[in-house]
Amino acid sequence: MAKPFGLQLPEYPWEALAPYSERARQYPGGVVDLSIGTPVDPTPELIQDALKAATDAHGYPTTQGSLELRQAIADWFARRRGVAGLSPEQVLPTVGSKELVAWLPLLLGLGEGDVVVRPAVAYPTYDMGAIFAGATPVAADSLSELDAETLAKVRLVWVNSPGNPTGEVRSSEELATLVAQARELGAVVASDECYAELGWGQWESGVPSILHPEVAKGSFEGLLAVYSLSKQSNLAGYRAAFVAGDGELIGNLLNSRKHAGMMVPWPVQQAMRTALGDDTHVQTQKDRYRARREALRPALEAFGLEIHGSEAGLYLWAKPAGESQDSWQTVSRFADLGILVGPGVFYGEAGKGFVRVALTGSDERVATAVERLTGKR
Repeated sequence: MAKPFGLQLPEYPWEALAPYSERARQYPGGVVDLSIGTPVDPTPELIQDALKAATDAHGYPTTQGSLELRQAIADWFARRRGVAGLSPEQVLPTVGSKELVAWLPLLLGLGEGDVVVRPAVAYPTYDMGAIFAGATPVAADSLSELDAETLAKVRLVWVNSPGNPTGEVRSSEELATLVAQARELGAVVASDECYAELGWGQWESGVPSILHPEVAKGSFEGLLAVYSLSKQSNLAGYRAAFVAGDGELIGNLLNSRKHAGMMVPWPVQQAMRTALGDDTHVQTQKDRYRARREALRPALEAFGLEIHGSEAGLYLWAKPAGESQDSWQTVSRFADLGILVGPGVFYGEAGKGFVRVALTGSDERVATAVERLTGKR
């Protein structure tokens, strides 16, 4: 029999939520969907206006992006992340951040025999990117956890801080240690930082970037920071993101992406410039999420859950207090109240028993969830 066409990949995990979604939708008053992190609030008007003004886009955009956009990204890193010294040549816009996560191992030339390290509890696309390239994904929060044989094969290390789904933040010291270890191995460190503007508590003023001087130690060599405007600016539908760091790596990625036609549309580039130059709408959106977080957290605790991590980002990472319960049992309990949450098992073995509760419901839907969880109407 001939070999079947197509990659033989595992089923997309979110399909497994379908029966729980159906049950939740039958609840009087409808479903409160807190299972995914897609923004529900309007895209700020100043960004919409920038997109509209650029709709006469009759020519192909460049893969590199305009100089003005790349300078806006460099300026944003300096102003918001404390990263000085980035030049426009060390920046590259991408068609959302997920495609970069998925294709980075392949575009870096990784393949069979190479190891891609990702966090123990992590967004599944890190693994899929390794699989697409023919490399081997390995779950570890520290390179010190790996044996010598595995270490020798490490070519790419993913960091996700603030983490999805855990909301955990890596300190500058932790990141600097990881960078030093990776450089000794000759491995690239790619840091997915798309929740960086959503720090809570001690991280209110921002979280460390892999490119920060305290981490990078005066050189961007071997380092890539990945960022998306989906969360901070409600631009998920625009697919607006970028990568920055090591100029040689960026140049190589640019060349590969030119061959593949990975171009950010011109109107989106103009919208990105506007979004990156305005901090007011970012604070407004963060305050919306803060209010939802402050409403949901005590309601989840009243429902018998303990909150873990959740120091930053769009999620509350929780599991039943004092119980050993399967993630799906907890998902089922929520579905019985017409609430849909994400099972922790979607994020690796270390996520078993947990659920991820997103802050991306509207104010009305979040208030409804709080009423159902607390029994107060």
